[in-house]
Amino acid sequence: MDEREILTRFKAGTLGRDDAARLLNGARQSRTGTPLPPPRPDAAPDSDHGAPDGHGTSVGRGTSGGLGASGGQRAFDGQSAADRATSTDPIAVVGIAGRYPLAPDLHAHWDNLLSGRDTSSAVPAARPWLASSAPGRRGHFLDGVADFDPEFHGITPAEGALMDPQERLFLEVAWDALEDAGYTGSRLDALTTASGASRALGVFVGAASHDYALLAAGAWTPGAGATPRAGHWGLPGRLAASLELTGPAQAVDTAECSGLTAVHLAVGALRRGECAAAVAGGVELLLHPARLADGAGEGVGAVVLKPLHRALADGDRVHAVVRDTASGHRARPRQPESRAAEEAHESRETTARRIGSAGAVTGIAALTDAVLQVRHGVRISGAADTAGVPWPRTRDEAGRELPRTATVEIAAEGGGTAWAVVEEYAAEPGGTDTGGDGGPLLLSAPTPAHLAATAHRLADWLTATAQADADAGHPAPGPPPAGLARALRVGRAAMPCRIALPAPRDVAELVARLEHFADTGEAGPEAATADLRDGRGDPLGLDGLPETRDYLIALWRAGRTETLTRLWLNGVGVDWAALEAASPWTAPSQPPPPSARLRRPLWLGADRAPADPEPNG
Repeated sequence: MDEREILTRFKAGTLGRDDAARLLNGARQSRTGTPLPPPRPDAAPDSDHGAPDGHGTSVGRGTSGGLGASGGQRAFDGQSAADRATSTDPIAVVGIAGRYPLAPDLHAHWDNLLSGRDTSSAVPAARPWLASSAPGRRGHFLDGVADFDPEFHGITPAEGALMDPQERLFLEVAWDALEDAGYTGSRLDALTTASGASRALGVFVGAASHDYALLAAGAWTPGAGATPRAGHWGLPGRLAASLELTGPAQAVDTAECSGLTAVHLAVGALRRGECAAAVAGGVELLLHPARLADGAGEGVGAVVLKPLHRALADGDRVHAVVRDTASGHRARPRQPESRAAEEAHESRETTARRIGSAGAVTGIAALTDAVLQVRHGVRISGAADTAGVPWPRTRDEAGRELPRTATVEIAAEGGGTAWAVVEEYAAEPGGTDTGGDGGPLLLSAPTPAHLAATAHRLADWLTATAQADADAGHPAPGPPPAGLARALRVGRAAMPCRIALPAPRDVAELVARLEHFADTGEAGPEAATADLRDGRGDPLGLDGLPETRDYLIALWRAGRTETLTRLWLNGVGVDWAALEAASPWTAPSQPPPPSARLRRPLWLGADRAPADPEPNG
């Protein structure tokens, strides 16, 4: 290959940066004897076919999600210097998840908001050390805070028991938010900065308490062994390390403002080009008797943020738009020039009426409530026991509809304030993505039990969604199967235990296949499973060959999806997102449910696991 052909293939995205540098070096040395420096990361010819990155796409547990030796090399550059966000660019919320009192997910939380449900209760029986210290006291509590699924996240039970439950909960909810956004699979590698760094995802977390460490210290005796850490650095650090992220990772404590301050820091990092996307959130648990007070609350929440123009270019689903943020004493963000006359207002007081006085999670809970209101077009009053009401858009003087807008202001007791302006995103009229000509539906999980639970959860969700659509009179109930299959292929991490189902024709057929597998463990006709634990994947070592990427591209262009699926089942890293990048799409309006977990109690070093843990999240 001469230099012209090498550069042509590099610019077209069919040759990775590392391989191009090596070949160019060899070509120039043979011609002149002088080595050539590697290609610049921003040497792409355009935003659609930019310089691929050179990072792999392995997502833990020894499995690969990339394209051979240059697994993360993409057919486009996620963020060139020209399309970096500016200090005033709106920021899209492309993923969201949370758990709040009497609400294991945001669907249940929204139902609670709509009905004005009182979420207070007595101290859970599973926390006897709290109940005995203050009999009769009520608060707003999460269920199952002692439970965790260490295997899902590649963590040993012993290590999981030493982790602060706040860290464990945030890890789970942040992962759910990333799955909601479609960024736990190979699409994560496409999050690149102008410098060319891939997996440029920032993590910002608000937290303010250390109850688990205090409980451990109170129970400590000489020779007791390891104790939980007291710092909060593990909250962002655990997620960043497990996904091999290159963006900033920061914990912040500004009391009740913490969760919203984390959002403010994430927005700033995005606008400075420090990362291409960011997870921001907060967490609060009441575990120590000294902090138990009437009306106290708990929760954990996270959002995934991207510059709006980048989110639209990448086909992301946009839940809402963050126009601006501010943090500090007497801080206020810039307001949009065209503002709705009727805004929603979220504050520490309104949040306390819904989930209690929830400390560090207050800010992200208030932001979440604002996003849900502008997205659904329903106003939730700040008064207790008040149901939601329709929220019509207002119009400007010219008669144009204005987007619904909500302001979020959290004033901490210590005097700090954090603000955000959240705005409805009105999508441009257009067709619904069907996923192209169809492709396999792929599911994966860390163990066979996890895989069966995930299949069961997906089948239940499809059934419920189709029934709700039918009740609403939709002509085609349920999500388009091809679009769902594509969302799962490109947006989910490839884990060791896998099942591949043929391209689904309709929802009923897909539900039947999923239920058959979940109940029997058998893949069924035209389907196949694989178990790649203990390093059993990729027996031919294709991921280590520089030619593998071109081979996979050739298979895709020839329509050999069955061969690609077999390779995926055998552990070859197939970057479906890169292969399908030439076919524009928009993420489904109804994202598939998060992966199932098998939680069990892990508490202060004691693994009290039942023999067969039940799926519970």
